[in-house]
Amino acid sequence: MSETTKTLFDTDKILAEFGLDQVHSGTYGDSIGWGTTEGRPVIEAQCPADGEVVGRVAASDGQDYETLVAAAVETQKRWRMVPPPRRGEFVRRIGQLIEENLESLAAVVSLDTGKSTMEAKGELREAVDMSTLAAGQARMMYGFTQQSQRVEHRMYDQWLPLGVVGLISAYNFPAAVWAQNGFLSAIAGNTVIWKPSPKVPLTAIAVQKLVNRAAAEMGCEGVFSLFIPDDNAVAETMVADTRIAMISFTGSTTVGRKVADIVGSTLGRRYQLECSGNNGCIVDETADLELAARALTFGVVGTTGQRCTSTRRIIAHTSIADELVELLKKAFDQITVGDPRDADTVVGPLIDRQAVEDYRKVLAGAEREGATVVYGGNVLDRPGLYVEPAIVTGVEPHFEIAQSETFVPIVSVLTYDDLEEAIEIHNGVAQGLASGMHSTNLTNIETFLSARGSDCGIVRINMGTTGADVGSAFGGEKETGGGRTAGSDAWKGFMRRQSVCVNWGGTSAWDNRIDL
Repeated sequence: MSETTKTLFDTDKILAEFGLDQVHSGTYGDSIGWGTTEGRPVIEAQCPADGEVVGRVAASDGQDYETLVAAAVETQKRWRMVPPPRRGEFVRRIGQLIEENLESLAAVVSLDTGKSTMEAKGELREAVDMSTLAAGQARMMYGFTQQSQRVEHRMYDQWLPLGVVGLISAYNFPAAVWAQNGFLSAIAGNTVIWKPSPKVPLTAIAVQKLVNRAAAEMGCEGVFSLFIPDDNAVAETMVADTRIAMISFTGSTTVGRKVADIVGSTLGRRYQLECSGNNGCIVDETADLELAARALTFGVVGTTGQRCTSTRRIIAHTSIADELVELLKKAFDQITVGDPRDADTVVGPLIDRQAVEDYRKVLAGAEREGATVVYGGNVLDRPGLYVEPAIVTGVEPHFEIAQSETFVPIVSVLTYDDLEEAIEIHNGVAQGLASGMHSTNLTNIETFLSARGSDCGIVRINMGTTGADVGSAFGGEKETGGGRTAGSDAWKGFMRRQSVCVNWGGTSAWDNRIDL
């Protein structure tokens, strides 16, 4: 950063606050505390804003994992018997500590991911909201009573803990994804082993330290543990481990398939997948185009396009497509790309050099197929991993850019003549996470919301495709994986269902000589 940049935090001070100003262990379990740093490979945490190494983490190994999983199994035997409201109080306390340390923790997220501080705070507030939701849900994990065909019998359903949950999270939302899955796991009576992306190890360590404070205050030690290996081998050990009752995975479809194959080969275990999104938004001829341009812009550029819900495709009616593109350009002009420590920054860097190369490849491939880059498209000549958000027009539904999750700040503009064609274009991809429509036509909106409309897990009307409302279930269909977390009844995915029948009358079917 230049000397004139108004910085939002002091990097050295923030790192020291969380003990990250030295080589730090990437392993934590209540039975061992923070693991050893001696003789371990070191993960270098590079800040995408300038490429500087801001932290070093001693990677976890296979022995660390064995220690953690053995402890998690034993702790779960105790934790499953703790009343769920008490579990919820623990989760809520974690959220309170995140809220109390929001400024400092947001700085760590920015250093790790390259997100603007504004976005980092937004992610952490989502984690806080998730703690509140989970704490309330802990008192409302209802079963239901059924009517038995037998005399003097009672039937009901109840929900019970699974065991140990293995949580594998991606780099783009290192705190929010952990909170969505981990808090529901905890109130359900499960213990949690977290394997975050090694691209963002500092956030995981900082969060775990706050968890440890809450656990010590409330006598809930051992519920959450952490391991950060430097390769995939140890993570695959967890995926294959039959002591892990459930794997919750967030990441690419390619890896998600592998997780599903491994977990599915051991019957009785579960997996939950939140994989790729290739999110489209239909803008019809009745839409408020000014609103659409503003909403879609953030959907494209938020988190530098590195959200599973980022807007990848705009499907615009031919009569308004040109006007919409011009409004999008004006909105994009207002986006400040820069260092996340700069108070004026809206969009930060990409996560690593491979992401920058992917950005180049996506645009080059689109142009080869006949599309036109009408805005942006350049890698910025400055330290760090910065690119210009891009708008691409002339895209046909079969183009690679329209069929793939690009995971960079690029949006394709496609056109249509009638709504059925628009829906066909929208649904004609392998992914099924988030979708949207901008319209003031009730018939069009309700058609898109009907069974012949969007085939995605999330639909947003007159909004962007991004943003998670914690009160609703989050997840998608098709290659997105089908899993759900956060609100609604997503908590059921972290528990096992049991049907119960109680004979309270003292006689049996044999005694009454009726059908057994």
